[in-house]
Amino acid sequence: MDFTVILELAGGLGLFLFGMHLMSEGIEKAAGAKLRKILEVFTTNRFTGMIVGIIFTGIIQSSSACTVMVVSFVNSGLMNLYQAAGVIFGANIGTTVTSQLVSFNLSAYAPLFLIIGVVGMMFIKNDFVKKISTIVVGFGILFLGLTNMKDAMSSLNEGGMITDFLQNLNVPILAVLVGTLITAIVQSSSVTVSIVLVMAQQGLFGDLSICLYIILGCNIGACASALLTSMSGKKDAKRAAMIHFLFNVIGTALFYVLFLFAAGPVEELLMKISGQDAGRFVANAHTIIKIIQVIILFPAAGLIVRLTKLLVRGEDAKVGYRDNFQLKYIGDKVVFNPATAVVDAMNEMERMADLASENLNRAMNALITLDQEDIDEVYAVEKNINFLNHSITQYLVKINQMLLPVEDLKSIGSLFHVINDIERIGDHAENVADAAVMRKEKNVSFSKDAQRELGEMLEMVNQVVSYSIEMFAKNSEEHLKDIVELEDKVDAKERELQQKHVDRLTNNECSAEAGMIFSDIVSGLERVSDHATNIAFSIFNGERDEELPV
Repeated sequence: MDFTVILELAGGLGLFLFGMHLMSEGIEKAAGAKLRKILEVFTTNRFTGMIVGIIFTGIIQSSSACTVMVVSFVNSGLMNLYQAAGVIFGANIGTTVTSQLVSFNLSAYAPLFLIIGVVGMMFIKNDFVKKISTIVVGFGILFLGLTNMKDAMSSLNEGGMITDFLQNLNVPILAVLVGTLITAIVQSSSVTVSIVLVMAQQGLFGDLSICLYIILGCNIGACASALLTSMSGKKDAKRAAMIHFLFNVIGTALFYVLFLFAAGPVEELLMKISGQDAGRFVANAHTIIKIIQVIILFPAAGLIVRLTKLLVRGEDAKVGYRDNFQLKYIGDKVVFNPATAVVDAMNEMERMADLASENLNRAMNALITLDQEDIDEVYAVEKNINFLNHSITQYLVKINQMLLPVEDLKSIGSLFHVINDIERIGDHAENVADAAVMRKEKNVSFSKDAQRELGEMLEMVNQVVSYSIEMFAKNSEEHLKDIVELEDKVDAKERELQQKHVDRLTNNECSAEAGMIFSDIVSGLERVSDHATNIAFSIFNGERDEELPV
């Protein structure tokens, strides 16, 4: 066989893979955040999850990408295993869309897709249109690569080692292994099935029914991406990948037995359905196998989930929000996926915000009680907050350099501000602890009125912080009006208490040291309220009528 044919095949395959990559990447960048929201909202039960999985995978043209995303969702706590099972089942049907498109011989339209996409990318400034144009270019490159592979494969009919191997490939288990190996390497069953489809159209298989076994192998090989991704994740992430693996292994075993006894009649029926077109035969076989697998195994999804818990035993070590110098949602020990990178960062930031809020209250308690253990704990927690601030900031810098969904990229800037606001709340807690130390060392006393007033203001600030963290974590405007009203009340309270402080000093009702500490604490609490309000308004990504004080 001429070496030129091998190069042409390799070039065609390269274009095909690059086209699929461009399409998938373009779709994720254009609508990744919206698709993620759809996955979150419409996967509350297994059936709707399956429908979403079909549509989602049909759009992004990759069950591997969908399953990897689901694994990262489970790892992030956005989805449980039972929800994941439905999406994974649907993804296995959605992945057949690519082979169906390939079977309709759209290669002649590849130049048209390319010119439309390139014009959109080069001459239209709208970012969204550019993303759509990238998808169209990817589609064109995919079919251009397909054309190159077809041309190269037509030369294979002249003979050679590969042709002889394909003509004599009649051992079912070997065909399954070939399909598994190739798909595990290219990490896409859609690609492998499309290659098999083109080969079948060129008449390279001695026995067309052997394609059925290769397709079964593709199903198993498609699990490689999710299994590899889950290795660094939590137990449930590994179980989610195992759901995909078990679904395909069990489904493959069932069809393998069926084909061993009835490959001839199945081939005859599929060829009749496909109008005696070998390419349509492969595409339809791929789709029908997946649909029947889902119909058979969907009722047993609960059993498959329970089986994954037997195969992946134990539970993850719990990282509480108080655990020192440990990351819970980001870092080396969790699954990283661009689709959930911002969500994971926000979860870690919510944990840090809870720590800062709790530490502020601990410091205020220490200010009144002068409890040394509380004072020491404030300083210890502040070190942990600084660790989280540094780690999360590094993570945000890292993901800001990656290809993220457009909506997520827009939010990165505001997240940098949020992490700074949370860290400043932590700093104010430390300042209060410093004031407690000063009170203790200089034996400064606070009047009952001063203690009561600080308690009233702290209660208002706590409510602002609580509402703000909830708004940020849920991306919800539910408490927006409450926060604005409370912020005004805190500002008014700060002015009121500062005046009372001046009155007490004027009437010699408190010492200069007590007055200074009281004034600093009141000012600090007002600034905490400002930082908390900024956190709440971060969900608008800086788009608001007026800037709040920082």
